[in-house]
Amino acid sequence: MIERARKLLTDTYGFADFKGQQLQVIEAALAGLDTLVLMPTGGGKSLCYQLPGLVRDGTAIVVSPLIALMRDQVTALEQLGIRAAYLNSTQDFATQQRVSQAVASGELELLYVAPERLLQPQTLAHLQRCRIALIAIDEAHCVSQWGHDFRQDYLGLDILREHFPGVPRMALTATADPRTRDEIIHRLALTTPLRFISGFDRPNIRYRVAIKTDARRQLLEFLSAHRHDAGIVYCLSRRSVDATAAWLREQGFDALAYHAGLSAHERAAHQDRFLRDDGVVVVATIAFGMGIDKPDVRFVAHMDLPKSMEAYYQETGRAGRDDEAAEAFMIYGLADVVRLSRMADQSDADEHFKRIERHKLDALLGWCEATQCRRRSLLAYFGEERTADCGNCDICLMPPGTWDATVDAQKLLSCIVRTGARFGAGHVIDVLRGKDTEKARSNGHQSLSTFGIGAHFSDAQWRSVLRQLLARGYLHADMERYGALVLTPTSRALLRGEITLQLRHDPTAPAARRKRSKPSLESIADSPLWDALRAARKQLADAHGVPPYVIFHDATLREMIAQRPRSEAQLLSLTGIGQAKLERYGAVFLQVIAAADVSTEVDG
Repeated sequence: MIERARKLLTDTYGFADFKGQQLQVIEAALAGLDTLVLMPTGGGKSLCYQLPGLVRDGTAIVVSPLIALMRDQVTALEQLGIRAAYLNSTQDFATQQRVSQAVASGELELLYVAPERLLQPQTLAHLQRCRIALIAIDEAHCVSQWGHDFRQDYLGLDILREHFPGVPRMALTATADPRTRDEIIHRLALTTPLRFISGFDRPNIRYRVAIKTDARRQLLEFLSAHRHDAGIVYCLSRRSVDATAAWLREQGFDALAYHAGLSAHERAAHQDRFLRDDGVVVVATIAFGMGIDKPDVRFVAHMDLPKSMEAYYQETGRAGRDDEAAEAFMIYGLADVVRLSRMADQSDADEHFKRIERHKLDALLGWCEATQCRRRSLLAYFGEERTADCGNCDICLMPPGTWDATVDAQKLLSCIVRTGARFGAGHVIDVLRGKDTEKARSNGHQSLSTFGIGAHFSDAQWRSVLRQLLARGYLHADMERYGALVLTPTSRALLRGEITLQLRHDPTAPAARRKRSKPSLESIADSPLWDALRAARKQLADAHGVPPYVIFHDATLREMIAQRPRSEAQLLSLTGIGQAKLERYGAVFLQVIAAADVSTEVDG
């Protein structure tokens, strides 16, 4: 069976060999075993279930949380000549009946279905009468109640074991720490599954974090290197999304808003434009992103802190799925720390869940304030050790300086104690700097020994100290008292001088840019052919109603430029071109290449 899988890999998908642990995962599925598959975004998870689904007898069921993802995956499979369909609430009754009948008669090789639809008694009963090859549960981290993307419907998927005995099940995700992996196995009732844990590293993504000073100016500065690139900008609120998208359009960017407050029609239209057109920037809340399969997203920018390292990794993972250079940029400040602390403390969850949320926030803040390689810290959070610095993050490119902040931290902690631990950051800093304010006078704080002892620092410098003390757990913002700063047990040793404290200097300049590790299009020195190939691809994509990357990825077009294939056999040898795509599109691209060669000869 594995030889048939290899032949499909080459003839249908156009790939010369398996990548990473794909072969081992596919072998396990072909052997009928349950599996947990953790691969980074762009690591080739889809092939892990698609190939065994095509090789084993019957129809492979793929559980997917998003309707848009189902549609895009089915469209891409159809372009490969694979018989696939989806079943969801957007279809009319006649279409649903047609798809169900196709499964029953064995006409479909893959069926995508949402968890809530799959768990309906009539759906389960119907599928039990069909031959099922395997069941793949995509985005399996959605089953984790402690995760960043929990979905209630995923909790019922454990019944698949009893309804489909003997059918191998595969849980797949790009984001799961050791605790979440165990929870996935338990909640999905996987039977002694084999675990395939690929590395979390996305070496093509450069991580950059900056302190929020002038958010719009900082975003514009970052985007200056991405003027014609596709990207995603995440904002916390709908209002911020709308305002940022409008402002970016004023700056000349093709920017669209995306959030739950828009109509379903608007959201679908904006997502389609992002997928089908070049250089579109989507400004969004976290409602946008899961299942976005666009390979050439060159950047993801966060204008506010996400809730956890898992959320950050998932969201930044939408960049650079084609393995080309991409950037993850984030700005944050003291207000973000206080706001997320408030959200955690004021949630309706039980104390156990709140403790987990605080732990996740603390881990993210610690990562933001890191003074050593960000990639090493990020991978360590997910249990993956890396011995060498990456050379492709802001800290590696411009290491931050540190300073002995012990005495100044003691001044700040003492000021909080002497003002009764009843005030937020603004008033504490005013007292430290000796400002004559109405609040200081009415509370008698001008007579405190700490009044004015911090006049040597600016407001921004004290906010930096405060932010880092919060991130390191020396302080806590008590939301039941409107964000009043209070000392934690950890701070006692620092206040007593039993330990010293090194804090980082906030950088005043952006990290130096390094050239992209892979050759740029300009280095191919053939932009006319590049433009012609992309124009042909766009015309075909529009005619077939699919995004351009479904026709061919950019990497395939670059191979065309480098190899200059003259025949179908030569074209078939390129990455990403299988038999079905060769038959559909090969002649068009061979004509474009031939015309370019003729033009070159004439010019010469």
